[in-house]
Amino acid sequence: MPEIVFDSCSISNFALAGAFGIVTDLYGGRAYITEFVAAEILRGIQAGHARLGAVTEAVRAGRIKRTGLRPGKETRLFESLSLSLGLGEASSIAAAKMRGLHFASDDRVARAEAARSGVLVTGTLGILAAAVRDGVCDLKSADRHLAKMIEAGFFSPVRTIRGVS
Repeated sequence: MPEIVFDSCSISNFALAGAFGIVTDLYGGRAYITEFVAAEILRGIQAGHARLGAVTEAVRAGRIKRTGLRPGKETRLFESLSLSLGLGEASSIAAAKMRGLHFASDDRVARAEAARSGVLVTGTLGILAAAVRDGVCDLKSADRHLAKMIEAGFFSPVRTIRGVS
């Protein structure tokens, strides 16, 4: 699996569904969240979404890396992107672009901006499909995780991972 940077929505889907092991099994040690995404996760925990604690636990254990923005081009790109995107998405795209990482997001505007910048993009459905393809979980388990994500508030255009590539 490639190195990847997550925005808060995509990584939260897995934590809120109790499926965070998929993220660490697929990307452990090769996954990042920015300081801005970490702050968004913390706000979610403080708002009562205790399952988001899986993200901070993974950071503490070194399975997910927390990163700040690098000075220079990366910070300038973030500043430019933050005019039209949230800080988590803008920081994640800037890090992905400047470091050659993939970007995980379900936000349509952020995905389009990342693609325009030449960043390879995936999202919750793509990660679930990769988990099935790589044997991290079977299709039935992936569909159960997807159902839990939908129940937790994820808007999904599909109800099954079958056929998602």
